[in-house]
Amino acid sequence: RSTVLHTLGQALAAPLGLHVTEKETFLPVVPMFHANAWGYPYTCLMVGAKIVFPGPFLDPESLLDDFAQEGVTITAGVPTIWMGILGMLDKEPDRWDLSRLHSMLVGGSAAPRAMIAGFRQRHGKTVVHGWGMTETSPLATASDYVGEFRDADEETQLDVVAMQGLPLPFVELRAKDDEGNEIPWDGEAMGELEVRGPWVAAGYYETPEQAERWTDDGWFKTGDIASFHPKGYVMIKDRSKDVIKSGGEWISSVELENALMAHPAIAEAAVIAMPHEKWDERPLAVCVLREGQSATTDELREFLAPQFAKWWLPDAFEFVQEIPKTAVGKFRKTALREQFAQEPTSA
Repeated sequence: RSTVLHTLGQALAAPLGLHVTEKETFLPVVPMFHANAWGYPYTCLMVGAKIVFPGPFLDPESLLDDFAQEGVTITAGVPTIWMGILGMLDKEPDRWDLSRLHSMLVGGSAAPRAMIAGFRQRHGKTVVHGWGMTETSPLATASDYVGEFRDADEETQLDVVAMQGLPLPFVELRAKDDEGNEIPWDGEAMGELEVRGPWVAAGYYETPEQAERWTDDGWFKTGDIASFHPKGYVMIKDRSKDVIKSGGEWISSVELENALMAHPAIAEAAVIAMPHEKWDERPLAVCVLREGQSATTDELREFLAPQFAKWWLPDAFEFVQEIPKTAVGKFRKTALREQFAQEPTSA
């Protein structure tokens, strides 16, 4: 069943930039206990593609060695992996022969637009954005510029591929606000994303206590906060547990993070909610500086100000050597919340 479902999902995503054929050499940079990885062997088996596993060394240099030595054509991973690889390529652009590599699939969290632009403009590589989860087996959307966007200027195309994409055929999406109302597809309203489709799970085995994850009419509540572009693209704004609720409004930690990581001095940024007596919660930005770079809180606020409403801007910034990550490379925000709940922040 998994072979059929995963391969069907990949096949239906082909028009949206996921072209896996027998000519490909695929290297997934995702642990095999993760749904995004365990589906790829099924897909490669069904179409006859070569698959390469990277082993225990997932640092940028080791991965780039693998890409070059194995002639990798498609690879997949989370944004933190690709940010490290982009930094290494920018340092040594001529060290590795990546002429066969044509597609880099990214999922797990929203990828920074600046990262996608960097691969495309400086290294000629295509980043394909997607979204899904274990319960969607695992792919539900993929991003490519279709229709009128095929002939759009480069900046518009980058805006499009920075979104999580269009739903695959037979997959349906909607989102609801706190009052249970479906949000409009206007690119601004945010709500909890719900999904249904032929390869979306209908329930958890022998766990009736989890039945509330599905609506009465059969939609799965993803726990992701999303908006919809008027042209049908979904934009994942945050996880419901990570979105910052300030003064009755929602602030997307992911949008702030991706904007900060476009700053030339910032290597990584994670934004978390901190309790606030008046506004309930306010954003705190935790940043890792690039080697040899420096930045001040005033400089970062000034950098963010043209992109966001004033009340979205972080109240404080913290500079750290490293941001803790999960086994699949996502920021471990629970650890950050625990750490900074006990420490004063620098405004």
